[in-house]
Amino acid sequence: LGLSGKNYGRACYEGLRGGLDFTKDDENVNSQPFMRWRQRFEFVAEAIHKAEAETGERKGHYLNVTAPTPEEMYKRAEFAKELGMPIIMHDYLTGGFTANTGLANWCRDNGILLHIHRAMHAVLDRNPRHGIHFRVLTKMLRLSGGDHLHSGTVVGKLEGDREATLGWIDLMRDSYIKEDRSRGIFFDQDWAHMPGVIPVASGGIHVWHMPALVSIFGDDSVLQFG
Repeated sequence: LGLSGKNYGRACYEGLRGGLDFTKDDENVNSQPFMRWRQRFEFVAEAIHKAEAETGERKGHYLNVTAPTPEEMYKRAEFAKELGMPIIMHDYLTGGFTANTGLANWCRDNGILLHIHRAMHAVLDRNPRHGIHFRVLTKMLRLSGGDHLHSGTVVGKLEGDREATLGWIDLMRDSYIKEDRSRGIFFDQDWAHMPGVIPVASGGIHVWHMPALVSIFGDDSVLQFG
């Protein structure tokens, strides 16, 4: 946050060229005066195409299309598609469920992955005495649509309750989840043919956390470092 579009693109290129599969916008990287969204998209696309050409590997960047209106959100998503980007990102709570559901449907129709950030979730789920539990917010996102969802890390900066986190990871990924009150699952959940969501461990994690993260999340997960 604070870089120009050109310098931001260069940082993405260096990470991708150095071996990363994906880089991403932070939730507060949107369209500020020092780096408007269109400029950022263009420089990041250039970085991705250059890194792919030099490494022979598939690369990507989660471009944040969250916007003040759904119309502007789709405008940004369409531009990402024009640039050949494989994945975009949306803040589903700040953007709203109607906007998110529409964007998820658009992504399916256009063959683009949708990474979901949970910016603002703590306002709803942090206080144990009132609000909406993240387990419920997880279910709401699966109903709304998305391919990835930030789920907490258990270890690192966002350390949380292991069993509760495993409970909502099950609710994200599995088709049928048996009641397990130790994980906060109070009744059987049958998702039938509804697509699952890949959990994302992100926030304050580094390479020393790898053994614990693989043990907790398994292979069907995204690990975000930095």
